[in-house]
Amino acid sequence: MANRIVIIGGGFGGLACAKELGNADCIVTVIDRRNHNLFQPLLYQVATAALSPADIAEPIRKTLGRYRNINMLMAEVVGIEPTAKRVLLDHGGTVEYDRLVIATGSDYNYFGRDDWRPFAPGMKTLHEARLVRQRLLLAFERAERTTDRDTQRDLLTFVVIGGGPTGVEMAGAISELGRFMIDRDFRNLEAEQFRVMLIEAGPRLLAAFPEKLSSYAAAYLKRIGVQVRVVNVFSTSPAKVSSSRARSSRPAASCGEQVSSRPQRRSGLD
Repeated sequence: MANRIVIIGGGFGGLACAKELGNADCIVTVIDRRNHNLFQPLLYQVATAALSPADIAEPIRKTLGRYRNINMLMAEVVGIEPTAKRVLLDHGGTVEYDRLVIATGSDYNYFGRDDWRPFAPGMKTLHEARLVRQRLLLAFERAERTTDRDTQRDLLTFVVIGGGPTGVEMAGAISELGRFMIDRDFRNLEAEQFRVMLIEAGPRLLAAFPEKLSSYAAAYLKRIGVQVRVVNVFSTSPAKVSSSRARSSRPAASCGEQVSSRPQRRSGLD
């Protein structure tokens, strides 16, 4: 009997593993909570209305359809029984395996402050990208309706927390989108009221990259109107985001790049 290989997760890692096993002498089952693969590096462009969700998502069955030995199940893994060699699914079913691959990816790390999550959604799913886009566009519409200048400035202040690649891309895209819309689409708003703040708790942006690239990114963001704040301590609440150098009365619009690997959280495992 051919080996039964179960892959938990249909992201980059899970699909790469499945493709390597395609048409091999084994039976492969890919299990994921969603039936599509997502190109996450471009989620920020969905969040800023530059791309539609269909541009960065593809059904997992379409990706793996040419491999006749691979099956895909849309389900959530809620447990693993290593002795019995089977995984438990949320609908009560089980899948037996000879080899198990766990490729559940990573999740955002809120550093023990999960109460931030409703106010600063991450950038891992289409739902989160749509939520950020909705908040962005509705803020402009609400600002257009009011005649109070302070209220307009509050509504047009957006905070991105996290100066990694996603945070840097997100802040730049929001700045370019906002200035373009104010100039072309809105009659009661002025560019001077619009602010984008990028807050990084570390010593510099893009800490994983060479310092030269970090300095270039910071200079470019400032050139397109992003206020970069490199701080040691910051806090947030439903009413404001504050740091040792900056304060905003608007909640954070997006949480940036800091992630942690948490298979148990992504897959429902204990």
